[in-house]
Order: sequence, then C-alpha cells, then structure tokens
Amino acid sequence: MPVTLLKRAAKTAESETGTARKVAAEMLEAISAGGERAVRDYAQSLDNWSGEILVTPAEIEQRTRDIPESVKNDIVFATAQVRAFAQAQRRSIADFSIESLPGLVTGQRLVPVNVAGCYVPTGRYAHIASAYMSIATAKAAGVKTIVACSTPFMGEGIHPLVLYAMKVAGADVILTLGGVQAIAAMAHGLFTGKPADIIVGPGNKFVAEAKRMLFGKIGIDVFAGPSEIAVIADETADPAIVASDLVGQMEHGHESPASLFTTSRTLAENVMRLIPALIEALPKTARDASHAAWRDYGEVVLCDTREEVVGVSDRHASEHLEVQAADLDWWLDNLGNYGSLFLGEETTVAFGDKVSGPNHILPTKFAARYSAGLSVHKFLRPLTWQRMNKEACKTLAPRSARISRLEGMEAHARTSDDRMRKYFPRHNFDLGTPVES
Repeated sequence: MPVTLLKRAAKTAESETGTARKVAAEMLEAISAGGERAVRDYAQSLDNWSGEILVTPAEIEQRTRDIPESVKNDIVFATAQVRAFAQAQRRSIADFSIESLPGLVTGQRLVPVNVAGCYVPTGRYAHIASAYMSIATAKAAGVKTIVACSTPFMGEGIHPLVLYAMKVAGADVILTLGGVQAIAAMAHGLFTGKPADIIVGPGNKFVAEAKRMLFGKIGIDVFAGPSEIAVIADETADPAIVASDLVGQMEHGHESPASLFTTSRTLAENVMRLIPALIEALPKTARDASHAAWRDYGEVVLCDTREEVVGVSDRHASEHLEVQAADLDWWLDNLGNYGSLFLGEETTVAFGDKVSGPNHILPTKFAARYSAGLSVHKFLRPLTWQRMNKEACKTLAPRSARISRLEGMEAHARTSDDRMRKYFPRHNFDLGTPVES
C-alpha cells in the first residue's frame, strides 16, 4: 500500500543552498588572496569584531572566572561523558599485523591527524555542547594540535560558557572568529601557522558550504545542513511526548526539518494538533524558528506497516531518529540509515545533544545513507604497511609481473623482474610476456 502524507514539507534540504554557496565561494576566494587582513575585514564587517583573534590564557581565565561553580560542574560532567565514549571508541580499534604468507607481514597503524580545526557556532544560541563534542573527541583520538574557533558574542569575544567548554575539553589554540572566515582561517593556518588537516563542527549554511568547498584541501566531518529530527511512533506512543520532541529540535532554525513516521492515524492527528500550541508557548527566538520550520519543513507520514516505516525512514536518513514504539529491538535490528538512533520514550535527542556521550555532530541532508557522525575515527588514519623477505618475493614477484604485463604496465613488471634476477639468478620464472608497445 502507498504511504499517506498527512503533512507535506513545502521545502527541501536543498532549497536554500544556492545563495549560501555563492557567498561562501566569494569569501573563500577573497581570504585565499588576502590572508589574515581579509579575515580581519570580514570579522569587522560581519561580526563587528576588531579585537584580538588569538585568545590568550589570561583572557580565558578572566572571561570564565565568574561562571558559577554549578554551571562549571555541568560542563565538566558533560565533557567527561563525551570523552569517555570517545575513549571507548578509540579502544575498539587497534593497530595490527598479520603474516598472510611465509615471509610477508602486513599491518595497520592508527595515526591521528596533526592539526584539527573545531568550529563552535554562536549565533541564535551559545552552542556549549558543540565545543566538547568536537574538541574532546579530537583529544581522545590523540590529535597533536586542536584549534578551536567561535563567533564573538555581543561584541565581547567568545561567549564565556563556550570558552570554558573549549578549555575543559582541551583546545590548544582558540580563535575569536566565526562563519566562513573562521573555516578559511583554520584551513590556511592563519594566525596560528598550523593549517588544519581536518575541520569539524556544526554551523549555519554558509559554514557548511565553506567546509564542502574546501573538502579535498582539508578533511571534514560530514556534509552538514540544518539540524533534523524524525520520530517513529506507533499507537503505544504518547502524542504529547512525540510532539514535544519534534518541537524540541525545530528551535534550531527556520530550515530544520521535523518528520513523524507512524502507523497510527490517531497518533498522527493528535501530534499535529498539539504542535502549534507548543510552538506558541516558546520564547520569541525559538518560537520564530520553530514556526517556520514546522510550516516549511514539517512532515507527517502515515504507513500501514512497520516495514513501510523502515523504508520511509531509511530514505529520509534523518540526522536524529527517535523510536517511540513497541519492540525496540526489532527497530534497532531493521533500521539502517540515521545519524544517531534514540530508542524508547525515555531517550530524547536533547540528551544526546548535551550530555549522554555519543557525539551530536551528525550527517544531514541524506548523508547518513553513506556516512556516520563525528567520532575518533574521523581524526585517525588507518595507515597500512608491509614488509617481506626474499622467499615472499619469490611467491609474489612473478604474479605481480604477469598481472602488470596483462595490464600493459611494463615498468611495473620490471621492478619484479629485477628482484628475481638479483635474489634468484639461477631460477627461470614465468614473468609474463613483455609489453612491446
């Protein structure tokens, strides 16, 4: 049976990218040509910031000393949760070596990148959690130098709580920069002399486009867009909790998609009835964002079976996916495309966003079909190596020579020939037919 769209999204994830792409391209070109001077000009014109870019230890101490201890304790707790999860991820993967043939030893070394750039947005909200999500994870991976950037807040430098989170998480260098200019500065190593090997962290559509355009010159975490949520719910779900969780993510921004996939028409109709009142009860900033998000990007899909729900959900590949339905193990076994999965009514996205431990920097815009969220793996390179003795050469070289010649690559083949002549001069090996032209 075809699924039923009870509410259709008026816009898609790609609707608003054209302007951002043009702006980001122009800024990246200007910064590539103008360097630090161009970055300072953008900081002044876009963020009204003419102060120092590099944040000193003395400034960190001065700007964070008046934070209440209770607030510091919460940030320390949340950072420890993220660090513990990231350290467990690191322990789950290891260097190894195998002797696949007598005399042939091959292996893998997990080597962290040298420099990671961690972007922490501060615009509509101060994203404290994004600081420890990226920085603590990079630190757990063993990255040597972590450069963190965040937007000046109300003309007074980086938001004190974000700054404290950066410090607790272990940033080595902190820059007061936001937006495209921050991404470009980290990529080129401006103000630090240390170009980033990878840049991670969420941001607005301009930041996302800048990262996408720089991919190749640098690594990035994910192709990111506005935050997304989908909730899978059946007749056992509480419509008030489902509606609350959908609205809880829509406050991220005007372009944040929120979807409900359900087998219960009654539940769907109740959720749609509740959402407008929940939005109206929000503070102004959140209300404005959530209203636009629900109007333009809200979607409710009614399915006949849970198998149909899985199909719909996997096609959406949502950044955050909650399941509030019976038989949670079945959903865990059958769902395949999501940034992070939240099983059961007790497990809301907000816990994952802030304090539970798994990373909240996740793929959006369908990228969960082929990629995962930020983890220690993003900062590690599984570098391979091999070593062999002459007996292993005797096994491998003739085959390498023959395959090379079948491909028409005579120079490749002769590297095998030369070793056979040197190591086994009195042997006659089948090295294939030499390439004539």
